[in-house]
Amino acid sequence: MNKWWKSGAPWIWLHGGAVSISIIMVFGLLLLILVRGFSHFWPHPVAQITYTLPGSAPIEVIGELRRSETLTGQLMREAGAPIPEEQLFVTRHLFKLGNRDVTGRDFTYFIDDFMGEWRYPRDITVLERREWGDFLGQPVRLLENNRPLNLAADELWPEFRRRLERSTALVDDIRHIERNVIGRINHQLERVRLDRRRAELRDRLTPELEQQLIERREQLEAHYAELRHELDDLYAQSRRDTIVMRVAGGDEVDIRLDQIVKAWQPNAMSVFAKLGFYGKDFLDFIFGYPREANTEGGIFPAIFGTVVMVLVMSIIVTPFGVLAAIYLREYAKQGTLLKAIRISVYNLAGVPSIVFGVFGLGFFVYFLGGSIDRALFPEALPAPTFGTPGLFWASLTLALLTLPVVIVSTEEGLARIPSTIRQGSLALGATKSETLWKVVVPLATPAMMTGLILAIARAAGEVAPLMLVGVVKLAPTLPIDGNFPFLHLERKIMHLGFHIYDVGFQSPHAEAAEQLVYATALILVLLIVALNLTAIQIRNRLREKYRAEGD
Repeated sequence: MNKWWKSGAPWIWLHGGAVSISIIMVFGLLLLILVRGFSHFWPHPVAQITYTLPGSAPIEVIGELRRSETLTGQLMREAGAPIPEEQLFVTRHLFKLGNRDVTGRDFTYFIDDFMGEWRYPRDITVLERREWGDFLGQPVRLLENNRPLNLAADELWPEFRRRLERSTALVDDIRHIERNVIGRINHQLERVRLDRRRAELRDRLTPELEQQLIERREQLEAHYAELRHELDDLYAQSRRDTIVMRVAGGDEVDIRLDQIVKAWQPNAMSVFAKLGFYGKDFLDFIFGYPREANTEGGIFPAIFGTVVMVLVMSIIVTPFGVLAAIYLREYAKQGTLLKAIRISVYNLAGVPSIVFGVFGLGFFVYFLGGSIDRALFPEALPAPTFGTPGLFWASLTLALLTLPVVIVSTEEGLARIPSTIRQGSLALGATKSETLWKVVVPLATPAMMTGLILAIARAAGEVAPLMLVGVVKLAPTLPIDGNFPFLHLERKIMHLGFHIYDVGFQSPHAEAAEQLVYATALILVLLIVALNLTAIQIRNRLREKYRAEGD
């Protein structure tokens, strides 16, 4: 045994076991996110059940099974369930009932002992609505301008689908006009107001200029009035059709088709139909806009904001980090001061991220942003332009947060370049500057990319500092549009990390948001992996390029 310990084999097994456990934990977490995240988009069957509590009248339940759990009878009796004293264990099922506006809650537990036969009628329909969440029921009839249509039973569902497509197209046209066309007009009207205010501040508001501004404003307002008439007509057309749904218990509820995003009958769908629905629902989640306090709809603004912020951060941090590392390694005089600077850089990497957020809010937003507003945008005051949290300040704060990682990685890459390469370059007549920038720095490029990869991985998942410097719960517009300067660095953005926090901890409907949290976390992980793989591919190509040149 002593010989075995002295051989070092136990430490090898210990290290191998620790690495194995870490890998298992990582892959287990990823597997949990994958299973829970991807299951969010699958059209689960909807059951119809008769539920009868002792001493109560039977009630009808229509819902989608979310999960089942077994508890002790004692625990259920303490919770008020009518469970016999001799029963040791009880199984209960969590059902998604939907119909939040009808029943007041869309998730309820039901005890298995009091449930009747589980039936799956083919005509049970799930409606995803723009407000109030999902609606579950059975279609009864279609109304056009509040008059019922004379349709046979087998004609109701196809006609409903056809009219829903028409209504969805009209709603898309409305959203396009409101977000793009009217948004562009509002932007131009604001520019007219700012131009007039700027001329007043500079004492350049001549009668001719004021007349030009008035004419521009009148043209824009006339165009806006035309669009309002067009919108009113589209709204009237979209509100034409209504579907009457029978809910559990027999009541009927009218739902306008313009309030429905999509509809499906999961019990009547084949496997291939479910796969097609799954793919479309996943794409809608990726490219859609959030609704219902972020608990419904898609996450495209959050994905877009995360990607743009990371790209802007990378553009900022890379040159500063590389130049700082080159100076510290190649030009700075080695001594006590340089050691103190390096220690400060290492310590800066360990500062809690929320501290960077507080610093960014105070220095970048209030000091620098306020100064920029007073110097360049006085006509917009007191409304801030850059003196408020936004994309640029969020990216700059993340750049400061990840700067030590880039500096350390670049310094290590420069230190690994053999001195013989420097000496050979100098011996051939190159200057120190030429040796550095044409020989040493290109060879250290893979190390610089490694630092950037680590910076991207950390920046993409940060949440705490971003809440202070530019990330919000819901951003009405993207930071990129067709208005000059196209990329609006002053705008607030959404972020996948903050979206997960908001949905998971701030949502009023925790059960409805559970799968959405996993789905968003899955997209964040995939996004980070995609960004890292892109950077790794660039690093590998650079490494092969300079290795081939060296050979």
